[in-house]
Amino acid sequence: MNKPFVWLTRQIFEPAIQKISEVAEVEIWPGENPPPSDVILEKVQQAEGLLTMLTDPITASVIENAPRLKVISQMAVGFDNIDVDAATRRGIPVGHTPGVLTETTADFAWALLMAAARRVVEANREVHQGIWRAWGPNVLTGVDVHGATLGIIGFGRIGQAVARRARGFSMKVLYNDPQRDEQAEKTLNVEYKDLDTLLQESDFISLHTYYTPQLHHLINRQRFEQMKEGAIFINTARGGLVDHQALQWALESKKLAAAALDVFDPEPIPAGHPLLQLPNLIITPHIASASTFTRQKMAFIAAENLIAGLGGEKLTFCANPQVYQAG
Repeated sequence: MNKPFVWLTRQIFEPAIQKISEVAEVEIWPGENPPPSDVILEKVQQAEGLLTMLTDPITASVIENAPRLKVISQMAVGFDNIDVDAATRRGIPVGHTPGVLTETTADFAWALLMAAARRVVEANREVHQGIWRAWGPNVLTGVDVHGATLGIIGFGRIGQAVARRARGFSMKVLYNDPQRDEQAEKTLNVEYKDLDTLLQESDFISLHTYYTPQLHHLINRQRFEQMKEGAIFINTARGGLVDHQALQWALESKKLAAAALDVFDPEPIPAGHPLLQLPNLIITPHIASASTFTRQKMAFIAAENLIAGLGGEKLTFCANPQVYQAG
């Protein structure tokens, strides 16, 4: 009996690949960069399973050109690169990997927050350029974190994990989310605020909400204008949530003291983008979940989702569980 054919859009943790190989014929895109859209269209015509990354556009056109496709398994929490509605119409479950990267991503958000507050990257860059300024009262002075007010936009697993870390810095924590969580308010000693108030009162603002088309450029020129003079802005969520032209204004005008981004729109950030010239901006290439342990766990969950879908079983972590309702 022939094994089903599955296509992986990137090389992942080898033991996870071996696990998939036990039940399927595996082909892997060899490049480090995402496969071109024409390659995706070609491969899905034969594939019964896809294992994808956030950077792979799995559009309705891709799904409609995949007559044998049984499952899409994404190695990420988010899945806004996949037309989930199109998959659902075809009865194709879409897997993802929630929960596993919560603490790792929260750690990284804090790494960015601390680095931006204390100008760590800027100082490191100077030293590497042969600049070592004599100690002085105003040399590379930053912003205190302890005792400051932290505003968290999006209070799911990652947002709450960020809030827990703020306790050690004696911070006042405000949050905004479509769903108010009074139990978390008591447990984590945080306060719910409407978005306007949160922006006006926070010294640090950390973005942790999901991306939807309705939230495109949630943080725009008006929102930056509402922020405190000298605030610091962190985004480890999605690049499309932020109007980067407005961010450029906020940084150049010194409305913000600094910003730190792990995501951008588009990714990668175009070479020569004016934001890259700003010393008060840190940009990293979407690596918030990039601890070895976490990425290995993500790979295994993605493999397990893929195998379950190939076998007609329910995915452990499914973005569109309604595909199972008819059954």
